[in-house]
Amino acid sequence: MVGAVQEGIVREMNGFDTNGYDKAAAAKQQQKGDHEEINKWFEEEINDDLKFCFALNSILHQGTSKFQEIALVDTKHFGKALIIDGKMQSSEVDEFIYHESLIHPPLLFHHNPKTVFIMGGGEGSAAREALRHRTVESVVMCDIDEEVVGFCRAYLSVNRDAFASDKLCLVINDARAELEKSREKFDVIVGDLADPVEGGPCYQLYTKSFYELVVKPKLHDRGIFVTQAGPAGVLTHKEVFSSIYNTLRCQSLHCSCAIVC
Repeated sequence: MVGAVQEGIVREMNGFDTNGYDKAAAAKQQQKGDHEEINKWFEEEINDDLKFCFALNSILHQGTSKFQEIALVDTKHFGKALIIDGKMQSSEVDEFIYHESLIHPPLLFHHNPKTVFIMGGGEGSAAREALRHRTVESVVMCDIDEEVVGFCRAYLSVNRDAFASDKLCLVINDARAELEKSREKFDVIVGDLADPVEGGPCYQLYTKSFYELVVKPKLHDRGIFVTQAGPAGVLTHKEVFSSIYNTLRCQSLHCSCAIVC
């Protein structure tokens, strides 16, 4: 999937400029006047014949961190949206569907979840949902990209209480390295990560060796591991979903999947 951050996060109705920010054609600019805001769009290409387009109010942040291309945009219909490497990760209006579905099933299934380790989750929404459970005493959120965490803390007010919680331990590090050095075991480990794009910062967190040698030894008895697995649509399930599911099945784990629509 080629995202609009990579090819230009904002699209004018009449074309692109070289850095991805559209500029209105001269005639159109004269008609609208300098005082009027130019209409901007975010495009995410699903395949050669399909794109998702979202009208924008503004761009709150965009740039390239040490690990990935990142942007936070304010959409007209879905509120603030986080975009990483050209793929929309979540938006204010409907992110609860993904994060509630990721967090609550494993924590409700576990008989007494007290400790949770979240790989990724830089926007803070997964931690927010985990902290809703009264039995939870500690949530470790480990994200590799400090810049993503920083601007999410600044702009996503819905998660401010989660970031301020005494139960939250925020760690800026590679999740694999952090788990490997940790002496603690966890009741629930969550993979709230970007898709495993080869060469990306999350690629090594979806491998057989990682699940077998790192994740399983860090789970308590009857512990639960859950991960996002990318889109599972008719046109998109072959991108990462099928391979992640099959990889987990090879690890002698009881493996089930759920598709959030």
